[in-house]
Amino acid sequence: MKVSVVLRKRVLACLGVAIGFGSFLILRRAERPAVATPVRKDVPAEHIKTALFAGGCFWSVEKPFEELQGVITSESGYAGGRTKDPTYDDVSNGDTGHIETVRVTFDDRRVKYEDLVEIFWRTIDPTDEGGQFVDRGESYVTAIFVADAEQRDVAEASKQRLEESKRFKAPIVTPIRDAATFYLAEEKRNCDNEQAA
Repeated sequence: MKVSVVLRKRVLACLGVAIGFGSFLILRRAERPAVATPVRKDVPAEHIKTALFAGGCFWSVEKPFEELQGVITSESGYAGGRTKDPTYDDVSNGDTGHIETVRVTFDDRRVKYEDLVEIFWRTIDPTDEGGQFVDRGESYVTAIFVADAEQRDVAEASKQRLEESKRFKAPIVTPIRDAATFYLAEEKRNCDNEQAA
């Protein structure tokens, strides 16, 4: 398969960030979109929750969540666009409206959604509306996708605290959006994190 120079540069940029976090990547075509939440027999279904965060290159966003007790999985994918079952090439070319997103599945008895939001703010530059760090373009913008009114309240309050802290001179531009269908990225790693919750 012939890979474009632009795509190769994007993959290398993400790879460089991911290796910095100690991740090892394998890119392959996804077999299916990921629309279902992973099941854990040791965690009651009513305590399995999901959160969606878009923070630029998804591999760099995954790692901080994987290290948390109570996180079941963090998976790279795409959300927020207009096409069904997009590929990395589709999203990178800007043809879909999707942005690189991480789905965090967690046990809400062990880790709170509010904690995940706070970690997310620390992994991104929320003042950059053109992408994140070396990753530029619409597929690398930031967003918090909320599943319900409770998540929206938590995310909005957290964003307001961040704005009021004056930690950043520029305004916070990361939007809080309604949850969108999440499509699992191509088999990007053989070792999705599954911690004992």
